[in-house]
Amino acid sequence: MHYVADRSGKVWRENSLQDKVLEGFYGHMLGRTLLKPLTLPVVSKAGGALLDCGISRIMIRPFIRRNGIAMEEYETKRYRSYNDFFTRKLRQGMRRVAENPKILPAPCDGRLCVYKIDDRNVFTVKHTKYTVGSLLRNRKLADSYAGGYVWVFRLCVEDYHRYIYVDDGYVSGSVKLTGVLHTVNPVANDYYPIYKENGREYCLLYSKQFGTVLMMEVGALFVGMIENRPGRRKVKRGEEKGNFAFGGSTVILMTKKGSVCPDRDILRNSVRGIETMVRMGEGVGKKGNNGILV
Repeated sequence: MHYVADRSGKVWRENSLQDKVLEGFYGHMLGRTLLKPLTLPVVSKAGGALLDCGISRIMIRPFIRRNGIAMEEYETKRYRSYNDFFTRKLRQGMRRVAENPKILPAPCDGRLCVYKIDDRNVFTVKHTKYTVGSLLRNRKLADSYAGGYVWVFRLCVEDYHRYIYVDDGYVSGSVKLTGVLHTVNPVANDYYPIYKENGREYCLLYSKQFGTVLMMEVGALFVGMIENRPGRRKVKRGEEKGNFAFGGSTVILMTKKGSVCPDRDILRNSVRGIETMVRMGEGVGKKGNNGILV
């Protein structure tokens, strides 16, 4: 059970059937034991192969009805499989990237929380402490983000699962870190340090406005497939970076001290443990240390 807010300030408690099922498993030792084999990447690969088969199309219509997907927002096409549907593309113009170049846009649809990185490179998600070094497995790179922010965008199964670059700049090659695949639902974080245990991939965006932004994608339960476009090239703000295959997942940004300040409502909600609903392209922060455009 957790809380979510929209940008108008409305707050509600999320307690869906999926939340209850996951709480039932992760909340008890036996459930966590039963789930352990399902977190292995080989299970995700097997599930992905099944969802790439043509017969998986029978799952599409029930999923649309159950989750209230507004299909008029997406390109019209005949889907070859469930995964083909899951990685569907929006129609042109359905998401607009914030026009002011000094406003940081959300890289994806999702539920956002931001966390301050202290001088020891530690940040806390709920009751779980993380070090940036353990997240990146690179102590030198981690040290450069001390005093900055970690931006965690959690995608649910009903969200759009493509993501974009947040600024013009040059992107490095990707670093892939293997791991298991826990759910990214907040309940799992009470029992496992999911963001440093799950398989993940990151690159550095040497951005025009916001300094060196680290962009990371984290796989989740049944989501072993992170499909990024090739790096080591110039990219444009709003350009598609990649997509996830089936399931919920997470996009993480890391910004350096003084480079970007999160919007006040997002900061306020995050301190209270409330996720903020955002859509790809909308502004979530401003260039500068105090939220004043510079």
